[in-house]
Amino acid sequence: MPAQTKSNYDVIVVGSGASGGWACKRLAEAGLKVALLEAGRPQSDKNFTEHQPAFELKYRDRAPEIVRKTRPIQVKFGVCNEYTFNWFVNDLEEPYTTPADKPFDWMGRLRMTGGRTNVWGRISLRFSDWDFKAASFDGYGENWPLGYKDIEPYYDLVEKYVGITGSAEGLEHLPDGQFQPAVPLTCQETLFRNRVKEKLGRTVMPARSANLTKPINGRGPCHFCGPCERGCMTHSYFNSAFTTVADALATGNCTLISNAMVYKVLMDSDRNRARGILYIDRNTRQAREIHARTVILCAQSQESVRILLNSATPQYSNGLANSSGVLGHYLTAHVRSGGGSGEFPAFGARPSLGGPIKPLGIYIARFRNLQNAPRYKKFLRGFGYEGESSTEFNWKAPGFGEAYKKALLEPRTTIGITGFGEVLPRWDNFVQLDPSVKDIYGIPVLKIHMSDGENERAMIQDMGDSAGEMLEAAGAKNIRTYAHPSAPRWALHEAGIARMGADPKKSVLNQFQQTHDIKNLFVMDASGFTSNPCQNPTLTIMALCVRSCDYLMSELKRNAI
Repeated sequence: MPAQTKSNYDVIVVGSGASGGWACKRLAEAGLKVALLEAGRPQSDKNFTEHQPAFELKYRDRAPEIVRKTRPIQVKFGVCNEYTFNWFVNDLEEPYTTPADKPFDWMGRLRMTGGRTNVWGRISLRFSDWDFKAASFDGYGENWPLGYKDIEPYYDLVEKYVGITGSAEGLEHLPDGQFQPAVPLTCQETLFRNRVKEKLGRTVMPARSANLTKPINGRGPCHFCGPCERGCMTHSYFNSAFTTVADALATGNCTLISNAMVYKVLMDSDRNRARGILYIDRNTRQAREIHARTVILCAQSQESVRILLNSATPQYSNGLANSSGVLGHYLTAHVRSGGGSGEFPAFGARPSLGGPIKPLGIYIARFRNLQNAPRYKKFLRGFGYEGESSTEFNWKAPGFGEAYKKALLEPRTTIGITGFGEVLPRWDNFVQLDPSVKDIYGIPVLKIHMSDGENERAMIQDMGDSAGEMLEAAGAKNIRTYAHPSAPRWALHEAGIARMGADPKKSVLNQFQQTHDIKNLFVMDASGFTSNPCQNPTLTIMALCVRSCDYLMSELKRNAI
């Protein structure tokens, strides 16, 4: 029998990342007793290495094969390296599978408090009704069961707490937010912005980023040291480990249970209610149970759905809360395999190996298939770009001796931009359990089926073509563009496999991320997204979570759950 854990909790939250941290903070600060189950270890400032030089490391961060031995998938994510590899899942111990003809790199699987917020890219963008109601505009798929006005006050709340640097641009399809002062653009980025606007009418802006430029809540402003993915001792970027989770723990109402590999949701035998969680202790491999009035899954899209699939009962034989049959289907990510780069004048900038490094550069707002503009004939929806300028030494300088030394110091300044595009939800992009494979904890793993469709292929090509068009308009030299298939390297923005909807026959969750089938079971990560707009999802994940927690508390007060 599984060991019993103290169970006088109101709520169990599974996962401590963007949504899990907010769920714990919102509920614990309201006085509810919360158990936070986290699959990884506790995080602390002593693990942060953003100021540590590579020469202090055993392998000088020059031996990726050492990391690849245990993390062959995670190492493909550029921020899994000798500094941080032990934050990531061991791919050999916790595998997943794919069909032979549909490779998929499931990267960014963290096993630390804070989850992906330890290493995320921090781009923070709002969705608009052009996203929530996209099906009404182009006829594809389903509308979200909510609109911009429903979530707008929660965007405000989250942005003020998190701290988002950015600039107001007045775009209806990319709403402005509660911004801290923007990180200034470089001379090259300013030139690029002005010429792209003048010649093509497209909006280039400072990246809207979860990096502070003013202190808030005891967190200091960014000091431009560079490698945010290795942690931040000044807490200048948003990481739930030292913000929302810390706030929740400080109330005394939240208990963090680390190294808890959640296996399944437990159900009452005589009522259609969740009664708790079964998890495996990563250290002892012992099964444990913990009980509460309500269960919230915030484990990341694939992980939360894996839990639901593993929680099948006689009543829900194809996955818990899956009377609709859509659980696991409509997997989306973002295509990010088209873009380009070009060289620009240095404008007096000099290369440096130790100078300040901006946390992020520019964002180019979507310009395809917008309201009051002609439909783009090649594909539905659209894409934006993330990019930045850099000034480096001329490492490919010719010559020898003094001539080489002089040429080496000649700056080489480039701007590179990468497209991030919306993937249309399709039934045949899905996850399922692989009955033949289990992880080292005895938990059945996922088999992931994901591929580009015709819409994505056309969009990726346009990403490359449009990148070249903008770089040329800005006067760049030596322009290089690319447009490759997504597989196996998609953006780490998976969503949609426990989708929200107004119709329980076509969705898993309602607009408050409550399962249609089981009233005290919620899923508050991106798996609830009805579609996955081209904007990065994390800000919306957090805003939706806070909104859903407020709904949960109102339902608990009237004993409706």
